[in-house]
Amino acid sequence: MKSKLLNIALILTSLIGYIEWGEGNQMFIFQGEIEIISKLLSDPISVLHPFTLVPLLGQILLLITLFQKRPSKILTYIGLGCIGILILLILLVGSLNLNIKAILSAMPFLIVGVLVVKHNLKKGEVH
Repeated sequence: MKSKLLNIALILTSLIGYIEWGEGNQMFIFQGEIEIISKLLSDPISVLHPFTLVPLLGQILLLITLFQKRPSKILTYIGLGCIGILILLILLVGSLNLNIKAILSAMPFLIVGVLVVKHNLKKGEVH
């Protein structure tokens, strides 16, 4: 049960990532995902980019683990890695620009990610 709760926490904390670009452009990841999903249905070619599809794939994998009797560690790690790429990029850009909002928005996911790894290492075997 704790594995599922941690995977839910990974999904939820991934949605609060905050990004800024250009002059006056900013959004949370959940806002971007709403836009991506709506465009995916109407104009799929416009959203074909690794930084949109890879994190979305990670969230889908984590969602799949919620329906498994015992959440797969492999799917959890792949999902964590897929989303982690974007979150670490947000942290890097936020750190370089001294953007405290971006830095703080990345922290919850990273903290939960560490907790997931610790929990899975403590459990032992891979399934």
